[in-house]
Amino acid sequence: MEQLLFHQDASIGHIILNRPKQRNALSLSLLYSLQELLLKLKHNKNINVVIIKGNGPDFCSGHDLNELYGPDLDIDHFRKIFSVCTEVMLSLHDLPQPVIAQVQGVATAAGCQLVAACDLAVASSDVRFATPGVKLGLFCTTPMVPLSRTIGRKRALEMLFTGRYISAKEAMNFGLVNRIVDKEKLEEETLMLAQEIAQYSPYTISLGKKAFYDQIEKNEPLAYTYAKEVIAMNCTSNVAQKGIKSHLDKHK
Repeated sequence: MEQLLFHQDASIGHIILNRPKQRNALSLSLLYSLQELLLKLKHNKNINVVIIKGNGPDFCSGHDLNELYGPDLDIDHFRKIFSVCTEVMLSLHDLPQPVIAQVQGVATAAGCQLVAACDLAVASSDVRFATPGVKLGLFCTTPMVPLSRTIGRKRALEMLFTGRYISAKEAMNFGLVNRIVDKEKLEEETLMLAQEIAQYSPYTISLGKKAFYDQIEKNEPLAYTYAKEVIAMNCTSNVAQKGIKSHLDKHK
């Protein structure tokens, strides 16, 4: 059975983690496949928005622990796993298309990391999130990176220090997810959000996404210096000039 599935519906790309019996754990081979797919999608002009979901009852339980245990495993083995995972997470931000996580069941450890790394997230009302590595003596330092940047220091540290599960409601209050929906409407609501974004100019959306991540870690004056150049350049584009003219003509 293929560990990763993909299909396209109009201008929406659907990535499906397909290891339901393993709760969609991120094996090294799955991570390689996901990275390869993301690199292809980066150059696909026919896809405006990407949705990532998990097959079965859960979104993703994190790394495959079977690949993290063994007396013969050396540090280079572990470095390879976390390096490939890091490349995948960075590729999500590098992708010109917005990426929406469609989350059900549980999203733990690297699965929680995957949600935090996506641009947007829609969760079913019964979903649970956690970074429970501390309970195994393994601090979730790589999930910590996007999590701390998404929900802030103290909330991230509470999750990391305690390993406890948080509810969908808590996750929304923390800023980890954008919307909570009934389980039966999860796919429908996620697709509606994707379609709402997909109607706009791919050039404008991709420019805006890149600008967002480029400015977010800068101090405010530097962020403004960068942002004013981007919006000035954006104004020179045909799509912006046509849009502005159309708006002015409508009001005339």
